[in-house]
Amino acid sequence: MLDYNGDTHIYLQIAEILRQRVSGLTSGHPVPSEADIQSEFGVARTTARRAIHVLREEGLIYTVQGEGTFVGSPGDAPREPRKVPMYRQIADDIERQIRSGKLQPRRPIPGETSLTQQYDVARETVRRAMALLREHGWIYTVAARGSFVSPPESWPQD
Repeated sequence: MLDYNGDTHIYLQIAEILRQRVSGLTSGHPVPSEADIQSEFGVARTTARRAIHVLREEGLIYTVQGEGTFVGSPGDAPREPRKVPMYRQIADDIERQIRSGKLQPRRPIPGETSLTQQYDVARETVRRAMALLREHGWIYTVAARGSFVSPPESWPQD
């Protein structure tokens, strides 16, 4: 239970709870994501990020961009690497939704926040997916309005 009125910062309290949880886990075991921590403890993403940072600095966990955070250090773990990076999976999923007609031309695609929550990933992972979709012509972005499905004539030719 977090002590909101105590003299210890909330992120340090969360770090201590996580420290206890990971102490019994083997190297390479996944650690809850920032979004999971945010949801479980009812804190801001920054607080969750700071708690993870404390454990990373202590060498108890490590993060692989686009894949997640794991117990141990990168060289320790017999971790099965993800075959396709998460940003690519998100881009492929959105592309399938465009091809199937679920996402219509010139209509908005889900926003960054929505995709971050839906896929349980960091904002940067969603941004990489969006950049890939833009690069291939599946979507376009209008400043201060969001991202939209490109018209079919802009889609890549198979």
